[in-house]
Amino acid sequence: MLRQLHSLPGLIAAVFAIVLGVTGAILSLNPALERVNTTVPAAGTLSVAELTAKLALHYPDAEQIVRSPSGTLIVYFNRDGQVGIDQADPLTGASIAPYQPSAFTRWIKNLHRSLLLDTTGRALVGITALLMILLAVSGAMLLAARMGGWRQLLQPVRGTLSQRLHIDFARVAIVGLLLSALTGAYLSASTFELISEGVEADPELPLEVTAGVPAAIETLSVLKATDFNHLRELVYSHPGDPAGMYSLSTDQGAGYIDRVSGAWLSYQNHDATHAFYEFMYMLHTGEGLWWLGLLLGLAALSVPLLTVTGTLIWWKRQSSKPKLANNSSANSADSVILVGSESNTTWGFAKTLHDTLVQAGHRVHTAPMNQLASHYRAAQRLLILTATYGDGDAPASAKQFLTRLEKIKQPPTFATAILGFGERQYPNFCGFAKQVESALQAKGWPQLLPLDTINRQSAQEFNRWGHSLGTALGAELNLLHTPVRPKTTTLELVERADYGIAVQAPTAVLRFKLPKEQHSSPALKRLFKRTGMPYFEAGDLVGIFPPDSSIARFYSLASASTDGTLEICVRQHLGGVCSNFLYTLPIGGRMEAFIQPNPNFRPATGKAPVVLIGAGTGIGPLVGFIRHNQTQRPMYLYWGGRSPESDFLYEPELNSYLKDQRLTELNAVFSRSGERAYVQDKVALDAEKLRKLIEGNAQILVCGGRDMANSVSATINAIIAPLGIDLATLKGQGRYLEDVY
Repeated sequence: MLRQLHSLPGLIAAVFAIVLGVTGAILSLNPALERVNTTVPAAGTLSVAELTAKLALHYPDAEQIVRSPSGTLIVYFNRDGQVGIDQADPLTGASIAPYQPSAFTRWIKNLHRSLLLDTTGRALVGITALLMILLAVSGAMLLAARMGGWRQLLQPVRGTLSQRLHIDFARVAIVGLLLSALTGAYLSASTFELISEGVEADPELPLEVTAGVPAAIETLSVLKATDFNHLRELVYSHPGDPAGMYSLSTDQGAGYIDRVSGAWLSYQNHDATHAFYEFMYMLHTGEGLWWLGLLLGLAALSVPLLTVTGTLIWWKRQSSKPKLANNSSANSADSVILVGSESNTTWGFAKTLHDTLVQAGHRVHTAPMNQLASHYRAAQRLLILTATYGDGDAPASAKQFLTRLEKIKQPPTFATAILGFGERQYPNFCGFAKQVESALQAKGWPQLLPLDTINRQSAQEFNRWGHSLGTALGAELNLLHTPVRPKTTTLELVERADYGIAVQAPTAVLRFKLPKEQHSSPALKRLFKRTGMPYFEAGDLVGIFPPDSSIARFYSLASASTDGTLEICVRQHLGGVCSNFLYTLPIGGRMEAFIQPNPNFRPATGKAPVVLIGAGTGIGPLVGFIRHNQTQRPMYLYWGGRSPESDFLYEPELNSYLKDQRLTELNAVFSRSGERAYVQDKVALDAEKLRKLIEGNAQILVCGGRDMANSVSATINAIIAPLGIDLATLKGQGRYLEDVY
């Protein structure tokens, strides 16, 4: 529900919000520009009486003076029958320049206030302001849920580029946008008299004035007591009018001044409601608070980007929910699939499972977890596929699942299997799936398979789980999940280095470039709009399609696009479709590949130490990080292989990095050498040193197989226990990152 409260207002208000954001940003410059071109006397240094004396030297025919909220002094005068308007210097009274309001600014202001549609436009602007309030509040609540609580709002965010841009800009701009929306909605409501803007001072016109010779204006006591910075308007007494008087308006009230005695003839204060209205107006426009105007303008500039990225996120979420064919009713299905998803990605896997079971002759009912029924008449199995939102929370389509489950008193006769989807980078990996498993076990529901998890939407892991499910069902299940095939780039193998044959672990470092025919002249590249090598950084992933396969296999990148080559480490696995294709690829051989950014796995910016831990081909991205450590920040590498003579990957390069201080320390261990140790063993031996590094805000990055990663995480957890923290703490701080396969 909360997501709908955020998405729908955003879509409805999109165009209007962009117009208001851009025009608001433009208008925010005016108070600052006026301030730059205005001389503002310090408070208490210039009275209105002194000002009129200075002006009299240059404008003996002045009729009215006005001070704008930014401090600009405007003089209206009548010279030789010609009306003039000047901007004057309050310190000298001299003219600065003729005053000419900008037609462009006036047009922008009308566009901002009414969309150039008068009353209808003002109503639309007011509605948009209300929707922006709803967007800001619902967005903040969604972000808090995503990040695992309000205290985690400023932690590094993970996700797609659109998601990261949307969240990062929103976190910076939300206070300014909320303030602009609140004040804008208030001003709009006052325009339509839905709330009172109070009573502006409107003193009664005096019926009598003091007879006698008018005193010099600079001697009038009221003007002597009024500071220039409180002035709004002074209207001069007409010399030929025997009943003439001065009219003075300040930020506190307004009244009429006797031109003979210099005292008030009548006076009225602004009421408190009107003072509040003017305060809200100042907050919204920045007039009188130029620095706030600039801050609100910067926040307003984020509106177009937030609108575009928000629309992209919504569109991707909508388009990623597939249509299900042959979806049987809940009471007729022998197989029930319940889906917990936040962004609809899990639905793609559910469709693959649904279609495969249907093809195998099953009657399948697939629905959101929120639609858990108390009874499934024909069901023989219940399969739950669920993601996790934030710090172990239920995703949108599973918010009501545990409540519905609690109301079911008797366990069913059918068995259940749970498959969790998530990213190991998060402290509470697949946390909601684990909650569901615990809840089902507590109620005595039979289990078909133990809880299993999928890291980073891996199609290969999903296929592996499918084989386990097929074994439990007594039939072969081949779950070939094929997301929409991305656009690929053809790359050619130009260099390779082979290792590990002697220890039965054939491994190769492969370097690819664009084929020669793509290295055309810059002019031809512009003509044919060729983009060349796609952009990537070390630690990103390259998806590779083996010949005659629609499923991409992912490898961590050891290079960046600025290196001019795409570099990966590949170990040949028995029966591995992609690893065999790559390992046997000859120089000049080609592959089809695409880049999947992986910003969640790379060293944080700054000078804090970095501890890199890996084994086997997991060294690839770690070498890439070291290679690009041009600032020589402390980097410590722990890596495990089999034999120093056979599979010491990157040995010469790593030694060169030790010499030029891109690498601080190299700790390589081997399982088939004299020491017969694994990388986690070396990590445990260096417990004291690593503990001090972690106390010094060090970041740890781990890359390699799941078993190695589990052993390393257990070792690190034991090392940091004396510090009073655990691995979840480091993960929550973005200081323990994993790239596990």
